[in-house]
Amino acid sequence: MVGSWLDRVRDKVVVVRELRSFTDLGLKEAKALVEKTLAILMDGLSKEEGEKIVENLKALGAKDVLE
Repeated sequence: MVGSWLDRVRDKVVVVRELRSFTDLGLKEAKALVEKTLAILMDGLSKEEGEKIVENLKALGAKDVLE
């Protein structure tokens, strides 16, 4: 149980870092978005930009939807 919990915490940290790499969000804001069930991360991107971001986040274990 502890190992599983630690993996989830590490995964969350990695996703927060990735989110901050392509936004101007601070640590607190990025963490809040990662912890939300549903959140709009960015708006007004081209389809190619959005697909690249979704691909990067999915590789880290995040669940994304591109609309």
